[in-house]
Amino acid sequence: MMTHTSDTPLLAWFQQQQTAPGWFDLLSVMIDGMVSNVGEAESLPFLRQMGDAMAERTPLPPSETVGELEANINAQLALFNWGFIDIDTRDDGLAFRHQGLPVAREEAHRKRWCFAFCAVLEGMYTRWMQEQGGAAGLVFTRERLYSVSDVLFRYANPSE
Repeated sequence: MMTHTSDTPLLAWFQQQQTAPGWFDLLSVMIDGMVSNVGEAESLPFLRQMGDAMAERTPLPPSETVGELEANINAQLALFNWGFIDIDTRDDGLAFRHQGLPVAREEAHRKRWCFAFCAVLEGMYTRWMQEQGGAAGLVFTRERLYSVSDVLFRYANPSE
């Protein structure tokens, strides 16, 4: 996984838009402190719970098609300034490619921030999908990291 993007001006633009000084710095310090104190694996359930709480506060309108679902999620992500997604259907579920994730300004913190933010997104997407009628047995997991700002998630049965 790359801890940088190949387009430095693009990264600078995203950071200016997404990581407001002060608030993002505080959030980064909190995430780093939590992971340092309890460990990365131990912090994931809490971060997923925070994503679930975000989705509960910001429900999506009902979606009849995958295209509507993608548009509704992208509208919400635009409000948060958290990038955008593309949804692809697969035989075993749905693939969500989330691009333009907020990236930590300091390269040394980017990988940790990406993992933490992905856990928040897993919780958020899980809640949204359940509210759209998704089965409780389906899970939303990070499948691949193309870079710290480009992540592929999978929504499917965990046994497949």
